[in-house]
Amino acid sequence: MAVTLRFSPDDLLRCRFAASPMLETVSAVRLLSASEDPGPHRRWLSTVDRQGLDLRPLHLLLPRRGYAPDFLSPPPGGRAARFADELRAVAATDHQQIRRELRRSLADTPGAVESPTGRLLLGDPARVLAMLVELIRRAWEVLVEPVWPQVRGLLDADVSFQSRRLAEGGLDRLFAELHPRLRWGNGVLTREYGDDDHRDLRGEGLILVPSAFKWDQVVVIVDPPWQPAVVYPARGLGTLWQPPASDRQAALGRLMGKTRAALLADLGSPTSTTVLAHRHALAAGTVSEHLTVLRDAGFVIGERHRHEIRYRRTPLGEASIG
Repeated sequence: MAVTLRFSPDDLLRCRFAASPMLETVSAVRLLSASEDPGPHRRWLSTVDRQGLDLRPLHLLLPRRGYAPDFLSPPPGGRAARFADELRAVAATDHQQIRRELRRSLADTPGAVESPTGRLLLGDPARVLAMLVELIRRAWEVLVEPVWPQVRGLLDADVSFQSRRLAEGGLDRLFAELHPRLRWGNGVLTREYGDDDHRDLRGEGLILVPSAFKWDQVVVIVDPPWQPAVVYPARGLGTLWQPPASDRQAALGRLMGKTRAALLADLGSPTSTTVLAHRHALAAGTVSEHLTVLRDAGFVIGERHRHEIRYRRTPLGEASIG
């Protein structure tokens, strides 16, 4: 299963980067759901004060698998998009579009339409929109705005890095390591796993949107009002919430090196070499060398998953990080 995008000559000249504080906010809301794995955001999540923050209507509209209303994430205008501008775009959504997209989204979750929250969302579109705008505003203020300088710094660093790759070697160089789930060849960009779809681009170009809070998915968007877009986890995400090292962590870093200690700490769930390299902004060969040392010392073990090896901590590795 894969999604493929075939580029025309015009599309090759019309690729650009963008960032979206609204997309980050909606993605952060999704991570608060009990069914979601926060992954590298577990430390951030432990600092969030959710008292008085009832986001159930948004959670119902943001399924892990299924349709989320398009109007909740308007297309970003560029790298300098502002949350206030994006929120105004949401607030200006046509009421017929709201009714149509909410019904479609709720239909993807069994029992959602009949639930009290679902019935609330299918009420008067004007009131529902006002409620959702206020919930999104509150989610931004509580979840994302306090850490936005850090998040924005990560996104800007990713765009700067990827822009240099594009300047040095064109799309061949850019897509070679943009994300492990993306492949490029003969004018076709392929996103592995997930849906099965093929689109021929017709000169619209492609928006590339790095994300911090959409940490484990590469999302391909081709439906209006978006220009064709790829949302991908930002490079270096594993370093975003690194706290000051405790005495034990510092000692572990001195024992095995800071990079190996950081990789070991990140292996709470099975992860491949390429994903670790992207998450820690390292070369895949460098990560492979460190994992080999950790494996030979008994701290991690590698297990085959389809076509790749995924590493996880052994009991010794678990004990060493405390």
